[in-house]
Amino acid sequence: MKNIVVRLSSLTLENIKNVKNGTIVMPFFNKTDKNHGAEILGIYGQNGSGKTAVIDALFFLQHIFIGKELDRDISDYIDTDSQKAEIKAGFKIFGENMIFEVEYHVVLAKCENKAEIEREYLKCAVNTDKGRTNKNIFMDYQRTDTDSVFKPQKRFEELIGKEKGKKTDLIVAKKIAEKCNCSYIFGENSREIFLNRTTEEFENYSFVINALYNFALKDLFVIRSSHSGLITANFLLPMAFRIEREKMGIKGDFNLPLTEPILLNKEQREILEELVEQINTVLYTIIPEMNIEIKNYGQQVLDSGEDGWKVELMSVRGEKKPIPIRMESEGIIKLVSILNILIHAFGNPSVCLAIDELDSGIFEYMLGELLDVFDKSAKGQLIFTSHNLRALEMLDKECIMFSTVNPYNRFIHMKNVKGTNNLRSMYLRSITLGGQEEMVYKETDSIKIARAFRKAGRRLHDE
Repeated sequence: MKNIVVRLSSLTLENIKNVKNGTIVMPFFNKTDKNHGAEILGIYGQNGSGKTAVIDALFFLQHIFIGKELDRDISDYIDTDSQKAEIKAGFKIFGENMIFEVEYHVVLAKCENKAEIEREYLKCAVNTDKGRTNKNIFMDYQRTDTDSVFKPQKRFEELIGKEKGKKTDLIVAKKIAEKCNCSYIFGENSREIFLNRTTEEFENYSFVINALYNFALKDLFVIRSSHSGLITANFLLPMAFRIEREKMGIKGDFNLPLTEPILLNKEQREILEELVEQINTVLYTIIPEMNIEIKNYGQQVLDSGEDGWKVELMSVRGEKKPIPIRMESEGIIKLVSILNILIHAFGNPSVCLAIDELDSGIFEYMLGELLDVFDKSAKGQLIFTSHNLRALEMLDKECIMFSTVNPYNRFIHMKNVKGTNNLRSMYLRSITLGGQEEMVYKETDSIKIARAFRKAGRRLHDE
């Protein structure tokens, strides 16, 4: 799988939060070259207009693709007027001498106080030098279908081949997935069958399932607003990271308390040391003369009996005395928390990084410079939401989508943008004067706002 590149090309949401229907499209979704460089997509819009729903949907997809049990709170994300929600994600998978155009579709249904997967299916078309096949469904699981494990029957028979015992294994895997409330296609038990002892006819489909699983496991990073919330509260520094190892990489969040030193075992200390080394390679260029270092308070025995080390992350500025990282600004701590993943997205064409509220605490000019460098030199994908309009002056119009007032058409590109136009100015003009295919701002009345504040103030005074 080393030479495989997976790229998200589009994402469609139906009845997710306040998005009745909306589609985002990556800038180069029609390109067929895995080395075409960075793809950046910024999503802008009014508060409560569906931007965060995109990041949440990617987070849910990641859990589905690695076969995790659905979070119970997913049902809260389904629109209150609906019993079902749908997510459709398009991907391009670049293999050896072929490109797979893949579409994954999942239907989530409310069930008592949780959500369950009612249906999920995969479509695939294969591009080779000889041409392109049709994009047909090759695996369609429906929870209510008691007559078959999955459809189409032809693919099912190709998978089984001459091993009739596989049918029983697939039925058992289906029951386990339903009991565990996880994906059938990507659930651990069924995925093992799809990937092992695969027949020649099913080989390409097995490849697609494995590629999407590995993409979610290793290359998809979703940083939600709760990540920044921990930093804002000055409580925790969640360092999103990926570290390569000989046999397999390590990925996750390295959570460091901001209020006190932390006790680490040997493996954790080594991970933190490697993280700090990677981050320092770039950090001083963004924050002049700044590095971070680990202050070691000495060894201490862990509850397990292992050797442990009590450490704290420090900020170093030039020749000045190091200070605890918690004393730095929220923006600097935010940059430290995501810098390792930004480095991976910069150099790896298969990494997709989605960040909610990227601009939170980050200086406007610096944000623009980071996006400009990423756009011109990076290889991976970056999806972000923001309220800071600096990106509109730094990125191409295809790299920006706007949320609208219409819940049935939530995301649009700005129309009639010429090369000489300032996208920021056009957006602000569209807010006040319109002119786009959809309204991009639900008008507020400053007089009514002022009157409401005065009324509330008088009520407090009377009380």
